Amino acid sequence: MIFCTREAAETQRKTINNLNVRLCDLARDEKNEIMRYNKRNKRLHYIQHVPFENPGSILDWAENAAIAVNGSHLYRGEPLPRLDDFEALIVMGGPMAVSDDHLYAWMAAEKKLIESAIRAEKKVLGICLGAQLLAHSLGAKVYPNEDKEIGWFPIVWSEAARSLAHLQHMPTPLALFHWHGDAFDLPAGALHLASSSACACQAFQYGEHALALQFHLEIKEENIRALLLNCSDELVEAPFIQSRAEILAGIKRCDELNVKMQHLLEKFFIE
Repeated sequence: MIFCTREAAETQRKTINNLNVRLCDLARDEKNEIMRYNKRNKRLHYIQHVPFENPGSILDWAENAAIAVNGSHLYRGEPLPRLDDFEALIVMGGPMAVSDDHLYAWMAAEKKLIESAIRAEKKVLGICLGAQLLAHSLGAKVYPNEDKEIGWFPIVWSEAARSLAHLQHMPTPLALFHWHGDAFDLPAGALHLASSSACACQAFQYGEHALALQFHLEIKEENIRALLLNCSDELVEAPFIQSRAEILAGIKRCDELNVKMQHLLEKFFIE
């Protein structure tokens, strides 16, 4: 029988602890290297419908993460990307409706691109109008909501949202910025993620790769001021429409929401 001295046992314990620490370091290094590879090889393309609704803090996140970004500014007549031009697609907002094909020559082609991106399991994020286009592309009904929702109003996340890594950091309820008059039904097979007093379906996810948000986590102060400059005629007295002064008073929330958005982007697009 072999007996270990106390000193030998302690040396053995320290050796095992050091090996465990080293293994954890190696696993962390491997994860970080995978994330760096994903970022280097991730091409992000955004679709912008009007000059006053750009990707806001999404562009800041992409720049800091060294992700290649290109955009199609449809109001300038720029072409839509080809499906093999990107790994991730972001579809921004705008005052038009998903049924306005007769008014905008690019809309039918944009819908086909979104459908193709979803079928190809590209990462797709739709914001405001972009969320409505995702819902439409997945066969859900999009329609004028009973009330327009303009300003800072809280949403409540669903239990399904709490199970998703890119949404677990979101508190509930959470006051967010809205500017939309249309709503959509939940597409078949999608997870319902959030609701508000004015809008039953504020967000959904389809599979692992398509995420729709009616609200604006990406919004920056300049984006809000641009909306007020271009769309102030919509600020009429109504239950879920705030005044210009109320909207401007909420601008201080933008930085905090942008941090939450960047965490969402990192988890949804990269990890």
